[in-house]
Amino acid sequence: MEEQKMPLMEHLSELRKRIIICLVALLVAFLFTFSFSEYIFELLLFPLNYTPKFSIKEGIIFVWDQKLQNTKLVFLGPAEAFWMNMKIALVSGFILTIPLIFYQLWKFISPGLYAHEKKYVLPFVFSATGLFLVGVTFCYLIVLPFALNFLLNYKVGEFLMPMLSVGLYIDFLLKFLLAFGFVFELPILIVITTRMGLITPQTLKKYRKLAVVLAFVVAAIITPTPDAFNQTLMALPMIILYEVGIWVSIVLNRNREKKDGRS
Repeated sequence: MEEQKMPLMEHLSELRKRIIICLVALLVAFLFTFSFSEYIFELLLFPLNYTPKFSIKEGIIFVWDQKLQNTKLVFLGPAEAFWMNMKIALVSGFILTIPLIFYQLWKFISPGLYAHEKKYVLPFVFSATGLFLVGVTFCYLIVLPFALNFLLNYKVGEFLMPMLSVGLYIDFLLKFLLAFGFVFELPILIVITTRMGLITPQTLKKYRKLAVVLAFVVAAIITPTPDAFNQTLMALPMIILYEVGIWVSIVLNRNREKKDGRS
């Protein structure tokens, strides 16, 4: 560790500096993505246009669905379409700046690390960014198409025609894309907490069964549909990520103990 602890005011000043850098980067990214928000909006129609199907030979395939012939996206207020584009640009800009945000987070916590740990900045940024993007992609390609197919077709019959508010539709998609992105950061959170000594890998292994139950509880809260299939789609990755976090923290702790023993 560094020889002298940073005073509280220096911590706050450093935190403010990192937040300002992130906000400036987010503003620049927002101005860029706002110019392409209509094209991003077309990409966000994918979960509505395509229905995932299981095939033994090909696995999961996406089949064009005719739901849009009956499902109309409308805006109910004069400013709704404008704010929809603003939200799309803001979230898209946030995703673009995710590597910088994680880098600034590392720079903020790095004074509390050992000298040999500070060199892990690139693995941290790449792994955290990669996990976030995997979570967003998983939600975009798997969870949302299944969820929308269920919600728009379950007990609808021939007498109901869905007519969705474009603002509510975009809010629905963006909320779950971000939620899944952050949930996939679970291994990073586990590694950080174990490195800080807040929890041990042995404790995580001891409460593995409880973690499985909590994964399904969180999945039931986060997933947009009440069916068990979509909840399992969320819970299984969380359980796998929990196990990955445990074993990565075990390996890192062993390496740390060896280096401490040599010094």
